[in-house]
Amino acid sequence: MNAVDAALNSTRPRGREILALAGWVAFSLTAAASGIFVSTGGWYEELPEWNPPAWLFGPVWTTLYIMMGVAAWLVWKRGGWRERGGALALFVAQWLLNALRTPLFFGLRRPGLAFAEILLLWVAIAATMIAFWRVTKPAAFLLVPYLAWVTFAAVLNFTIWNLNR
Repeated sequence: MNAVDAALNSTRPRGREILALAGWVAFSLTAAASGIFVSTGGWYEELPEWNPPAWLFGPVWTTLYIMMGVAAWLVWKRGGWRERGGALALFVAQWLLNALRTPLFFGLRRPGLAFAEILLLWVAIAATMIAFWRVTKPAAFLLVPYLAWVTFAAVLNFTIWNLNR
């Protein structure tokens, strides 16, 4: 542990760090709330056969949201909003784009608009990873599966949009 990490660890009570971790994870998980009131109405089942089965989304996204929350927490631990506001603001921006995706694609059934939005999401995730890398590499690595999943989702989204033009 270097001197900066030691100083950070000594200035924050352990309980506060655990509470902050729970807060970041809970915040990340709330992006899923945008899909609670969205019904696919059987539309998802009509999509290309190589799309993931519907039952897979819950476990995958739960895992990704937890990893996202841990990543944000690792960055927050290195100086909080005061010192890491830029990186954390990028995290919040990508979170907002993530929450917007489900209503656009599934709720409105607008694959073209959703494709444009997912490209913005991809860029925001990549920018967040770069910002996190500059603070703590493990935080950036925790976002790699998220970027991979969103990349796959973008390819699937593009295919669906292309087939339905």
